[in-house]
Amino acid sequence: MKVKRFLLRYYPPGIAVEYDNASQPISSIDLLDLRSDSDTNSVVEDILQQKPHINFYLKNQLCTLIRNLKSKLLEGKYHTYHLYKVLKAHILPLTNVAFKKDGTKFITGSYDRTCKIWNTETGKLLNCLEGHTNAVFVLSFNNPYCNIIATGSFDKTARIWNSESGLCYHVLKGHDREVVCLDFSKNTSLLATGSLDSQVYLWDIETGKSIKTLIGHSREIISVWFSSREQLVLTGSFDGTARLWDYRTGRCCMVLTGHLNELSSCVFNWNSTLIATGSSDKTSCLWDPRSGIKLLLKYSC
Repeated sequence: MKVKRFLLRYYPPGIAVEYDNASQPISSIDLLDLRSDSDTNSVVEDILQQKPHINFYLKNQLCTLIRNLKSKLLEGKYHTYHLYKVLKAHILPLTNVAFKKDGTKFITGSYDRTCKIWNTETGKLLNCLEGHTNAVFVLSFNNPYCNIIATGSFDKTARIWNSESGLCYHVLKGHDREVVCLDFSKNTSLLATGSLDSQVYLWDIETGKSIKTLIGHSREIISVWFSSREQLVLTGSFDGTARLWDYRTGRCCMVLTGHLNELSSCVFNWNSTLIATGSSDKTSCLWDPRSGIKLLLKYSC
């Protein structure tokens, strides 16, 4: 098992390991105890002991990555925020924005039916993705690679684009109503799209073909997320429930019930050990995805 490359995760601190073998999932090295004054060599030695398949010759590269993470932690102590730049981005209201992992670019979607790619530092428009025939409502880079962009639209389609050239690789057709949420799998081989038609489609990124349809919600889908650790997809709906699905089989594994009204959002935490749901019943709930047990109920003001 040969390491292809490392990918930094600044928050929470960690390193993702990608392998040459495409069938081998990306593994995560969590560095939750890392501090700006941590000894770099000691941290690297611990990593090499925990991950014996990482060859010793990569030690210098790991040291560089740890130093970068430490500098980012130190930066947060003294960072102040101010208005940096205002961009006149679209001729109609914006619907969504998303950053590239390293922050050098970001994308905007709009009711003007376009998605635009911007240089964060200069504010320069790099590309305009055109082709949707209605509002571009949701969009995302395929982090951490960031070589493609997915967009979902009120025209009932999603599209997959080259993030550099703006070339549209695939138009994903199948939904009967507006596409309002989407997410890439963690190895970015799959894209999930959720729609007001109450269904979630799973698409093969390479071919643009639909490979599974997740059917079970009785009302509109408003949120969809891939798990970072297991072969699971989380969906939330106006039917007041969230569901966990095995995306290999398309089977619903668990239904999270307890809200008294439609969900407004649901999401995994960073390592997919918890699920949070929010609802128009004025409550948010925290769930254990392994058991489906509700851990916390909090009433909002």
